[in-house]
Amino acid sequence: MPSRFTKMHGIGNDFVIVDWREDPPRVPNAARVAALADRHTGIGFDQLISIEAARDPSCAFYYGIWNADGSPSGQCGNGVRCVAAWLYRDGAIDRNTDVRLESPSGPVTVRVLDEGTVVVDMGEPDFDPASLPLDLPAHATYTVHVDGEDVTFGAVSMGNPHGVVFVDDVSDPRVDRLGPLLTSHPVFPEGANIGFAQRLGPDRIRLRVHERGSGWTRACGTGACAAAAVAHALGLAAPVVAVELPGGTLTIEWHGPGRTLWMTGPAAFVFEGEV
Repeated sequence: MPSRFTKMHGIGNDFVIVDWREDPPRVPNAARVAALADRHTGIGFDQLISIEAARDPSCAFYYGIWNADGSPSGQCGNGVRCVAAWLYRDGAIDRNTDVRLESPSGPVTVRVLDEGTVVVDMGEPDFDPASLPLDLPAHATYTVHVDGEDVTFGAVSMGNPHGVVFVDDVSDPRVDRLGPLLTSHPVFPEGANIGFAQRLGPDRIRLRVHERGSGWTRACGTGACAAAAVAHALGLAAPVVAVELPGGTLTIEWHGPGRTLWMTGPAAFVFEGEV
């Protein structure tokens, strides 16, 4: 890994950003990523994100994503906002201009509104179980037996797999117990991010997310998108929803099948460093 890095966060979901634009494509060593992600003996982060030359000629740049345990990730909603803010500060993209970036799961469009706010076109939510993957026949909701109880959830891919469980209170101790169990449940052969969503009204959701490869996180951008999409698909939410996470609030807008989903939220610089 290069010695220079930028520490950033999106409503508490934190990242190390590395500039590999002049380097050939590479895959970082998983053990090295995990060591740097350690919050006691390393830098500390939820994901490592690289900024690289685009593979797709229709895109301006590519970004790679690795979880705190070193495993690769297909998408990161809070992370792509930080990538856009980093590129804007670097002078590589302009403000109030749509820019197409390439993620491991495909292209996304970003627009920097100001130094701290970014809008992202996250694509259309994909409810096909094969897209997650989810080893169950397609249905609006799914029920699995976990630790002595039946748990019902919605499932959607936002470039990475998400299960969404609606609960009366996200602070219920049951949530802490079920999160890790559902993330690694056999119906998700590659694991999944599991969101616990508390509906506060048609336009507001409170959410906690247990991420595969990272555990409980202060925020998850794709998790917020997934919660809003599942809620809208089930008739529980309006097209525009404020999603409250422990680290802050994101605005999600989705008008249903055939439309892409838009996420708006902050991106913040923390410090520059060298290892």
